Amino acid sequence: MLQQSTLERKSYPRRSHPLTGKTVYIPPMAYGSARAFAAGFRALGVDARLTPPSDERTRELGGRYTSGDECYPAKVTVGDFMRVLEQPSTDQGKTVFFMPTADGPCRFGQYATYLRRILDLNGFPHAQVLSPTSANGYEGLGNLARPFFRTGWRTLVAGDILQKLLLIYRPYETRHGETDKVYHVCLDDVCGTVERTTVEPSAQLKAIREALLRCRDRFHAISARRDRSVPLIGVVGEIFCRLNTFSNDDLIRRLEEYGGEAWLSDISEWIWYTNAEQFRRLKLLGKQISTDAAKAWVRNKIQRHDEHVLLEPFRDDFRGYEEPPIEEILEYARPYLPCDGALGEMVLNVGKAIYLARKGADGILDISPFTCMNGIVCEAIYPRLSRDLGGIPIRTFYFDGTQADLDRDLGVYLELARSYSRKKSAARVYPDRP
Repeated sequence: MLQQSTLERKSYPRRSHPLTGKTVYIPPMAYGSARAFAAGFRALGVDARLTPPSDERTRELGGRYTSGDECYPAKVTVGDFMRVLEQPSTDQGKTVFFMPTADGPCRFGQYATYLRRILDLNGFPHAQVLSPTSANGYEGLGNLARPFFRTGWRTLVAGDILQKLLLIYRPYETRHGETDKVYHVCLDDVCGTVERTTVEPSAQLKAIREALLRCRDRFHAISARRDRSVPLIGVVGEIFCRLNTFSNDDLIRRLEEYGGEAWLSDISEWIWYTNAEQFRRLKLLGKQISTDAAKAWVRNKIQRHDEHVLLEPFRDDFRGYEEPPIEEILEYARPYLPCDGALGEMVLNVGKAIYLARKGADGILDISPFTCMNGIVCEAIYPRLSRDLGGIPIRTFYFDGTQADLDRDLGVYLELARSYSRKKSAARVYPDRP
């Protein structure tokens, strides 16, 4: 049985809100983060759960309800949502699909609107699409908006921390499967803690930190032995495809099976980028001193504080794996894709690839959906980037749901990474554990 929180559970006031009596379905872009995020909703009194695990029916329905011009993540999310609706027990009037959105050139910014159209055209007009952002005043959340913002951020940070621990330990475990088991126990602990604890900010932050400390101790107890000959591969790319194991055919695990270790770009990176973009646009509009700027500054400061509190206990565990400030990533990308002339993941991928190479990575993998503009732009830049970084191997893997010979390609790629490792100039810094 999981250790109970030391804080007494105080329920969020059960005032009526737009989600009362409804079920929110969350697509698991990253499984752990999505589970924690759903727990955050439940802490607010909202019935939230992940969509069922993706399978071949997901691809079948995604292909049926899309035109073929959409990127693969759109097909996967649409397919999973339609799987929910095809269940006889589903009441579409009580069904809510959580679909984030974003600005920039990526088609992701149109997902919520496109999903709404698909539902309306196929006889599901009463199913709701929830896409809360600061731009629409967190529409659809009502009085949950304020606690949702902070609780949601904390759960995403916690999910990123657990995923980072998983990828640091799993390649070096001496008992196969132990790290995965510990990871799932830790997810249960964090999610349970979030649900049981009051959403009062200071009490909630303390409880999540205590849960993460318990998780740290569990990972420390894993039987693992680091082999410094294992190549470290930085993983960038389109956020859904690189994080969703179904969409990328579990490429990270397969990379590990071929003797590599992955440093995977996380969800928080994208959040910090959207914050930076908001400040840049406010400056362009001459609104550096405005109500909008003040709100953005306060939100950014709160997020920084909460992230620091949750990450601080892992300073030694993540030594050599420190995530850079978003400003550093953008500056690294500037000679290739300046952030004031290019937008979205293409900027992040290029900047993060440079950062990872400087941290001693032995190679870079870009995981992107087939036809993804961000992936195509980056692939055109990577040869120059590789030359500028001393020949580090950079490879783009595209996914569209069709079969590919990943085993062959990964085997060849890891040999290139090992060859580069012997001549690279940037030395790695290693943590004490494992």
